[in-house]
Amino acid sequence: MKVIAIVVLIILILVLIVSNVHIVQQSRAYVVERLGRFYTVWNQGPHIKIPFLMRVIKKVSLKEQVADFPPQPVITKDNVTMQIDTVIYFQITDPKLYTYGVEHPMNAIENLTATTLRNIIGEMELDQSLTSRDIINSRMRSILDEATDPWGIKINRVELKNIIPPKEIQNAMEKQMKAERERRESILQAEGAKQSQILVAEGEKQAAILKADAAKQAAILQAEGAKEARIMAAEAEAQAILQVQQALADSLRLLNAAAPNDQVVKLKALEAMQKVADGKATKIIIPSELQGLAGLAASAKAVFSSEDPKQ
Repeated sequence: MKVIAIVVLIILILVLIVSNVHIVQQSRAYVVERLGRFYTVWNQGPHIKIPFLMRVIKKVSLKEQVADFPPQPVITKDNVTMQIDTVIYFQITDPKLYTYGVEHPMNAIENLTATTLRNIIGEMELDQSLTSRDIINSRMRSILDEATDPWGIKINRVELKNIIPPKEIQNAMEKQMKAERERRESILQAEGAKQSQILVAEGEKQAAILKADAAKQAAILQAEGAKEARIMAAEAEAQAILQVQQALADSLRLLNAAAPNDQVVKLKALEAMQKVADGKATKIIIPSELQGLAGLAASAKAVFSSEDPKQ
């Protein structure tokens, strides 16, 4: 019986020891009291609690937490009632203050959030409250963080999840948004038509410029062709005159080289007079010294004609 009693006692002692060994996990903290008073805060690692003298009063998570509160009715400065629900991101920084600072901390934060939201929205009109979410979030975070600091809670961020205005205001806003979309669509269509007209006008302008340039180039080329033709004709005429003059100079040179007598010279003069007579002149004055030579030439022509073998 004694052995059984000893074994039972040992088992009870072991169970008591094991039950009073606490291992605190990462990002958690245990608030411990001794004889009903705050004793210490256990952080991560193993800890042993003295039975009947010490007890863990609260296990606190040190991670960032999220509190999503239901929609709260708020009234704007222009007496419009809206429903706004908020989301708060907070973190417990002091487990002791969180445990002893306020009863039911989450309820306290929710009520404080609703009161702060009503105060901020009450200073704004409807349009301003709908377009100033960042300002509202920043002001609420600052106010809540300062208010919850004695509770060992730090407010990291506050977000307005939804802003729900009354149904008639929602309908009016939808109509306004529809009218704005239609206005923007009309503006875009007008701008598109304007751009199209500008492009057409630019195309016609470029076509007219190209057409004018083509006509100008054609006129320039035609004028240059006519100019070249006149130059070539003038050069040909000049070349012909040069050749005639050259032939005349060659004949005179040959004539001078042959030392002609007066009769030959007179004969040449007579040939020249014959060419003159071929023109349209009605009067021709023949020098006296050429008259005898002309008669001589006529007689010679008659003699040569009589001696023609065909007769």
